[in-house]
This record gives sequence, structure tokens and C-alpha cells, in this order.
Amino acid sequence: MYAIVRSGGKQYRAEVGATIDVDRLPQAVGDSVELADVLLVAGEADTHIGQPLVEGARVRATVVEQFRGKKIIVYKYRQRTNYRRKQGHRQYYTRLRIDDISV
Repeated sequence: MYAIVRSGGKQYRAEVGATIDVDRLPQAVGDSVELADVLLVAGEADTHIGQPLVEGARVRATVVEQFRGKKIIVYKYRQRTNYRRKQGHRQYYTRLRIDDISV
């Protein structure tokens, strides 16, 4: 069984026991999180597709880690004008372990 959930404007495939990295959530490590934006739930026999959300579907997860992603370099350049800007960025993420999917 798996579900497609929306968090932070992005969509993720959630399976029981798997971990997903979502944009930073305000919960602390060890806290329980309930994701209510469930777009699709697929099981062995049937599939529930939301219009846009599946009614009554919930995905429960536990916060495993708060971390920062790999650094990316943002480089702006204009030719022949001596314009160069270099900036780094590291995005904050929350790692969730999926505990339960209910419909």
C-alpha cells in the first residue's frame, strides 16, 4: 500500500516503513506528524483517487531528523560588464518515517 501526499507544495510517494525528505517542518525530532493532504491511496485491490484530496485519508509519520541538504552554488554572470555574483545555498529538510496509512 502506498499514498501520494503533498507537503510544502511538492508531492511525495509514501509507503509504510519508508522515509521521505520534505521541506522543513516545525516539529522536533521524535514528534508525530499527520499529513492530511493525501492525493491518492493505492492498495492491493483498490485505488482511491482524490478530487483533489481523498476524503478521510491520513498518513501518520514520525520526525526522524532535521537536516540541511547539499550546498548548491548560485552564480550570476553578465558578459562584458564585469558583473559576477557567487552565492551558496543549503536547503533545510525534515526526514519523516511513514508509520501508517489510513483511508
